[in-house]
Amino acid sequence: MREVAFIKQNKEKWLEFEQAIFGKAKKNPDELASLYIHLVNDLSYAQTYYPKSKAVTYLNHLAALTYQKIYKTKREDTNRLVYFFKTEVPLIVYQNRRYIFYAFLLFFVFTAIGVLSAMNDENFVRLILGDEYVNKTLEFIDQGNPVAIYKSGSNWGSAFGITLNNLRVGAFSFIMGIFGGLGTAWVLMQNAIMLGAFQYFFYEQGEGVFWKSVRGIWIHGSMEIFAMIIEAGAGLIFGAAILFPKTYSRVESLKMGLKNGLKIWFSTMPFTIAAGLLEGFITRYSPDMPIALNLFIILATLGAISWYYLIYPFRVNKKLKQLHVPAL
Repeated sequence: MREVAFIKQNKEKWLEFEQAIFGKAKKNPDELASLYIHLVNDLSYAQTYYPKSKAVTYLNHLAALTYQKIYKTKREDTNRLVYFFKTEVPLIVYQNRRYIFYAFLLFFVFTAIGVLSAMNDENFVRLILGDEYVNKTLEFIDQGNPVAIYKSGSNWGSAFGITLNNLRVGAFSFIMGIFGGLGTAWVLMQNAIMLGAFQYFFYEQGEGVFWKSVRGIWIHGSMEIFAMIIEAGAGLIFGAAILFPKTYSRVESLKMGLKNGLKIWFSTMPFTIAAGLLEGFITRYSPDMPIALNLFIILATLGAISWYYLIYPFRVNKKLKQLHVPAL
């Protein structure tokens, strides 16, 4: 079918869809879902046969508005904050899961670079962490407590300062996505290389010292580092929206990427704050803590944040499909 004939055949139907979305008469979610399915079918056809047509941009925009309308209607009786964490963020994470995967991939590559660099250059750790930090940590290791540096300062003071710094780094990582994602990758590289070198430094001091450091650092590190990766994923989403607008205009794509990335970044804040509290109040007591409790905290915090970002989004999407409302 020629494009002109396709538009002529469906024009009246699309105008009815617009009226259903923008009109004053309220449609229930099931009716909107039915309209949405028709729109997605027309959009798929247009993308296949007329990929550069303005009809594709129009249908894409109309489908997005219908999708938002469905969930705005469904959440009218739901607390906005509950909906945000329970449904909105998981769906955004699922729809952009490839960028979360890229963030994890980059993190592991950069961390490995940090380990290999420290392994092959004895001065690398001092270059990354600074002589003062390394010398002080070596003193603590000689005293039998590799993580004694976390005892400096008061509980509340440490927790507040650490949390503020981590929130700042996360925000900076996301904002740097404006450079096509390269700025975000740069921030992630700096932190991941530092982490790899830092952990290898403890490993170099002996297996016992290494495991003591793991027991201490990863009490707060499980959520702190994981959140850092998710924040990098948010920055990559922002960057990709600028570089690859697809059927949207570049401005519209940028707005969507900014909004989606910002929501993912915001969702990491509770985990970042929790990690700061753990670092300020709990990590300092790790050497005197029963190993079972120590491991429980590490595994529980890692499990919680992993479930929310890596498992739960798939469950939300599956539930969406069961309602016969395909995601964009």
